[in-house]
Amino acid sequence: MNELLDTARRAARRAGDLQRERFGDPGVIRTKHPMELVTEVDVACEDAIREIIGATYPDHDFLGEESGDSGGGSPHRWIVDPLDGTTNFARGLPIFASSVAYAHQGEVQVAACVIPLWSEELWAVRGGGAFCNGRPLRVSDTGSLDRAFVATGFPYDVKERADNGLDQFERMVMSTLAVRRPGAAVVDLCCLAAGRFDGFWELRLKPWDTAAAGLLVTEAGGRITTYDGSPWDPSSPNILASNGHLHQAMMDVLADRG
Repeated sequence: MNELLDTARRAARRAGDLQRERFGDPGVIRTKHPMELVTEVDVACEDAIREIIGATYPDHDFLGEESGDSGGGSPHRWIVDPLDGTTNFARGLPIFASSVAYAHQGEVQVAACVIPLWSEELWAVRGGGAFCNGRPLRVSDTGSLDRAFVATGFPYDVKERADNGLDQFERMVMSTLAVRRPGAAVVDLCCLAAGRFDGFWELRLKPWDTAAAGLLVTEAGGRITTYDGSPWDPSSPNILASNGHLHQAMMDVLADRG
């Protein structure tokens, strides 16, 4: 695990360095969807991550947001979001991150995330805890939903589908202390692991959005499920994460119970 963690951390750091160097100069911007941007930096970060991983583990599969799945059936897979929060990055808002996860037979074992403009490097190993800049991470102990500080995001097709989460957002606003929408799921989950947020939920996320930061949350003592409490893994599109104390209450709000 030490070599895997070292590789994940080096890859996430390199992407974070590129983001820091190019902040304010995102390069050519294109769209994958009217509400989903891609910059030159997204591609450069993924290329750098792939190069670092491939130098040590050339036979491992790789799933990246920009390059897709290069899977060849290996039980070893790297799941990468080279730049989560691209719209924030492109518009000069310093809330974005790199995310690198290693999974064995579908279960994430190692995670590294870097939030470069906050100078934060977070990592976790399954069963070994979660850390930020060398300090142990721990979720909050907030026990009442009306005192909870929670975060969410909206899917890129929010304007195109009726199941866009706006009704759940309204209910959560009315049930909690405050709701934030920072625009980067990796950062949201890192903040939950660090005890800054008490909960997080979002529709239709991709594996690269949650694989690494999800391990950070559970290793920091939090809980992750789908909206209805079913077991969650990075391939699950809908995620509910909390400090554990608030999980049932958040499930009830999302389901419009009570």
